Amino acid sequence: MSEIIAGLDIGTSKIRVVIGAQSQYDVNKLEVLGMGSAVADGVVRGMIVNIDKTAIAIKQALQAAEEDSGININIVNVNIAGRHVAGACHHGSITRDRLEEEITVEDIKKLTSDMYRIVPPLGTEIVHAMPQEYTIDYEIVTQDPVGMSGVKLEANFHIVTAKTHAIQNIHKCVKKAGVEAEMVMASALAASLAILSDEEKKAGVCLVDFGGSIINLVVFYDALIRYTATIPLGGHMITSDIQQSCMVMERQAELLKVKFGSIEPSALATQAVVTIPGFRSRTPKEVVTSNLTKIIQARVEEIVTFIHEEILRSGFYEKLVAGMVLTGGSANLAGMPSMFQQITGLDTRLGFPDEYLEEGSSKQLHDHSYATAVGLTLAGFKTLDYREAYYRTAQSVDLNFTKKHIKKAKKSSFSFARMITKTKAFLIDDYDDN
Repeated sequence: MSEIIAGLDIGTSKIRVVIGAQSQYDVNKLEVLGMGSAVADGVVRGMIVNIDKTAIAIKQALQAAEEDSGININIVNVNIAGRHVAGACHHGSITRDRLEEEITVEDIKKLTSDMYRIVPPLGTEIVHAMPQEYTIDYEIVTQDPVGMSGVKLEANFHIVTAKTHAIQNIHKCVKKAGVEAEMVMASALAASLAILSDEEKKAGVCLVDFGGSIINLVVFYDALIRYTATIPLGGHMITSDIQQSCMVMERQAELLKVKFGSIEPSALATQAVVTIPGFRSRTPKEVVTSNLTKIIQARVEEIVTFIHEEILRSGFYEKLVAGMVLTGGSANLAGMPSMFQQITGLDTRLGFPDEYLEEGSSKQLHDHSYATAVGLTLAGFKTLDYREAYYRTAQSVDLNFTKKHIKKAKKSSFSFARMITKTKAFLIDDYDDN
């Protein structure tokens, strides 16, 4: 069996764990071996506010997943979320010694490593440094400079940062739960691994992770991450509006939203009445569903307008051929894709974490809430940057010997395992020819 990988999603309401391995039948698919969840205690809006309580919840979720799979977990890939997670663009460059020597994977690694040494805003540190196009000697622009000649190698990078204390708290909680964090990944980037297809990333797509307290945006174009943003809005605002307008408890407002909430135009014509029990001997409250729709619709229109403005600010609106993909618990409201399409003018679909799940996986996994956990597990053998796969392969063999095969690999699947298989085949063919 392939290497066992565990994804740990520390969410505001739930802690979720998915244990899996690369499918033996399809190297692009994930075979889920076990899963578990626990109520998140000590997490507020994606931020850990109580280490002991969060550690206990993580341990409970891990134990549930271990019992489900029969596998003991020691290492996990974990997410980081919150308003503090931010993206920015930076420029990097290195000067090589000789013009006649080809640019190697080591040069790429050095340039990327240097980006982790830049000084981020006070109190933050770099989580991801993702290269865009490269420039060679101020003229040649390419996505992959390996094998080309030049002295000055430059690139624009999309840098994702997070609060240092938030990262430290995650490691403390994970360690208290009895495991170690091998990788810390931004939640939205992990979700993109589970939801978006390679074709969508190539064409241009915006993933909108519509959570309870924050909304995360990730823009892909030409198969690369181009823009990330966090909007401090979420489904809790809709719940708050219902609570105030209908004068009910927060728990009741959430139930009204989940069970009867809709922004479909047809819902405005429905005059059904929902009765809510009153306190003690007080008279029960009655809520007309059409009024509930108006309350929800007003807030959703405002939120979607903010999202539209953020996409315009990214500069990639005109390049989103594949439109938008919605995920997150708040995306479940009936009529949400139509509202997004109407306001933004972009084709919109709901995204579920089943793009890379092996057939026969638990139906529970085919839900927005498991997108991040599934993505973190997939991160064990998939990459955010398709170039990383054949860069890793190129490092294990002589670059001059496999240069022509790397070019062929770019046209094939982005899967690291498939790339290794293809490279081995190429090497065998070359030896046979000799």
